[in-house]
Amino acid sequence: MKKSLKAHYEHHVLPHLIELACGAGPMMKTRSKLVPQAEGRVLEIGIGTGLNLSFYDTNRVSSITGVDPAAAMHKRARTRAKKLPIPVETVALELGEIQAERHSFDTIVCTFTLCTIPDVPGAFEEMRRVLKPGGRLLFAEHGRAPEPSVSLWQDRLGPLWTPMAGGCHLNRDIPELIRAGGFSIEDMEAGYQKGWRPMSYVYRGSAR
Repeated sequence: MKKSLKAHYEHHVLPHLIELACGAGPMMKTRSKLVPQAEGRVLEIGIGTGLNLSFYDTNRVSSITGVDPAAAMHKRARTRAKKLPIPVETVALELGEIQAERHSFDTIVCTFTLCTIPDVPGAFEEMRRVLKPGGRLLFAEHGRAPEPSVSLWQDRLGPLWTPMAGGCHLNRDIPELIRAGGFSIEDMEAGYQKGWRPMSYVYRGSAR
């Protein structure tokens, strides 16, 4: 019974909760500032329900491949994709399973996804492999806050929050993960969005 309830939660309840949380006003504003910078062939990691799709500049982007292992979310993403005049493919796989050719994408877009990836070093290794030389990683991620009083709460909440929120970690050091993954951050902004501080410190920028 417990397994049945867990499966129901993950496949039917959690996608709606993520849609509501990740589609909130402050997060959509962050997306609107970042996503239009994408160009060429785009790989979007953690496409989810396709909340980024309306922000792509289709005069600059030739195609979008969106990967996300949560197949339950792809139906909404495909519905949103129909409104775009460019090809959009959604793939219900982990990043390392898509078998993309080496140096096949001009831009990688990753928004509010690094917090959930189990194997972060492996994900960055695959990003480096499929990104063209000189290509850009555009990122917007919530993560570890600089104030000790806030980061302490992030650490305390983790054991309860992560299983309920689809593997989301509140306390990951996003800039350090990006640098450790072999990328050089070229510009970045960071600060609190509207909301409870342990869940609202966001990093937004680009790396190569």
